[in-house]
Amino acid sequence: MPFDSRGPTGHDQVAHARAVARWLLFVAALVWIMVAIGGATRLTGSGLSIMEWAPISGMLPPLSDAEWNRLYDLYRTIPQYQLVNQGFGLEGFKQIFWLEWIHRFWGRLIGLAYVAGLAWFWARGRIPAGYKPRLLLLLALGGLQGAVGWFMVASGFEADRTAVSPYRLVIHLGLAFLLFGVLVWTAMTLLRPRPDTAPVPPALRPLVHATAGLAVLAMLAGGFVAGIRAGFDYNTFPLMEGRLVPQGYWVLEPGWRNLTANIAAVQFNHRLLATLTLAVAAWASVVAVRGLPRGRVRGAVTGLAIAIGLQYGLGVATLLAVVPPWLGTLHQGVAVLVLAGALLAIHALRRAPPQVAPG
Repeated sequence: MPFDSRGPTGHDQVAHARAVARWLLFVAALVWIMVAIGGATRLTGSGLSIMEWAPISGMLPPLSDAEWNRLYDLYRTIPQYQLVNQGFGLEGFKQIFWLEWIHRFWGRLIGLAYVAGLAWFWARGRIPAGYKPRLLLLLALGGLQGAVGWFMVASGFEADRTAVSPYRLVIHLGLAFLLFGVLVWTAMTLLRPRPDTAPVPPALRPLVHATAGLAVLAMLAGGFVAGIRAGFDYNTFPLMEGRLVPQGYWVLEPGWRNLTANIAAVQFNHRLLATLTLAVAAWASVVAVRGLPRGRVRGAVTGLAIAIGLQYGLGVATLLAVVPPWLGTLHQGVAVLVLAGALLAIHALRRAPPQVAPG
């Protein structure tokens, strides 16, 4: 949504747009950290330690022994405690509680940063023309993410379940990626409202779009790997128990459940999508280096390929090390770097709008 900066207030418009963009990038950085904290919460089994949805009172941690004991008694009623953590005591409960509390506190911090910034820019009339609906949409997405987070956590309290539903986990993760993406795209458009007009190799745009699409699919597939703990099996690479396609790839009925609930299929699909993403990103990078001079577009495409290569290496390392929490958390955090790289490359390759001939 470009705006006209040629009038007498053009300088102010540009300054306001840049200020709003910096605020949105700050919020996006908070979301990035939130995704990494969420990965740590999942990998340490901390996500079910807080069994109450208390948006206001939950801002404060327990401040007395009686409150700690009340929350611990609540936790002892769910299957995760009875089947996984039985007898680990109040001190063990505190260890998993604090990470989940930080996760929720960080979500509230993001909401506060966004609402305060939106109110400040809105009250001073500094939001560029046409952007108010999108900023309100971002506010709604943030609220929805909080509700989906609790919807996900509540699934872990069901009988015989010791972790959250993988389907709700993927929805929660996907919505976080969407929120991050809209924040970054909006900020980049404010900073660079007009696309570059320099010609690019014909194959480059399709390759970059394919890379981005495959990367998102690989990330969502990774959500199912995390949701069913598929990374703790087949800890060899590149083969899975000596086979390219693991035995038992398609054994569940109905067949679609293999894509989300079969450990062999879920991990193989994640590997396949990641490998395809890396291959297409490398191809796009070669096309950019050969066909473009040094500059923003070439740098964005090669940067995307580098980010994907880093993420691929981290994924292999995480698998071979049997998913240590610190490495799994880093792997999830770098997924957001890949998403940011994809957005930067696609944004740099935007086509200029067609020129309308004067009537």
